[in-house]
Amino acid sequence: MFGLNPMELIIVGIVAVLLFGSRLPSVARSLGKSMTEFKKGLNGIEDGLKE
Repeated sequence: MFGLNPMELIIVGIVAVLLFGSRLPSVARSLGKSMTEFKKGLNGIEDGLKE
């Protein structure tokens, strides 16, 4: 995933916990919602191009 090995993912996870702490669940939730909206926007553009 993203060209990272497992050790690098663990380091990124630790840094995320240190930076965001108790806000991490809300940050992850908003990131997920943003990704969903981005994908919907891309699908809308693709549908518009097909028509």
